[in-house]
Amino acid sequence: QVHLVESGGGLVQAGGSLTLSCAASGGTFSSVDMNWFRKAPGKEREFVAAVSWSNSRTQYADSVKGRFTISRDNSKNTVALQMNNLKPEDTAVYYCAARDRPYTVQLVTTEYSFSSWGQGTQVTVSS
Repeated sequence: QVHLVESGGGLVQAGGSLTLSCAASGGTFSSVDMNWFRKAPGKEREFVAAVSWSNSRTQYADSVKGRFTISRDNSKNTVALQMNNLKPEDTAVYYCAARDRPYTVQLVTTEYSFSSWGQGTQVTVSS
């Protein structure tokens, strides 16, 4: 399994930007799709963004489309989430997750398909 560590969270005003990073070690990072999920207080964890193992495909939740960008660098074993025009409703703990099988052909948004998770990083957006 891949070991994942997120960083980059913090407190930002509405309209601001943050970039989250997820560093991977062990396993075969470059062969698995990577997703970002988030969990807000009192809500279920939800899908945010996905990037394929080949870095050729991405997918976003409707709520972040046009504001967030996911990217990965397989040479550095990292995946990033650039978040612009942040809103108070983006406040949550953000998690990166690695897919449970390599070389998949379709991105998925359901968390049960992910076997490795980071510890999460808090993002707080003030109004």
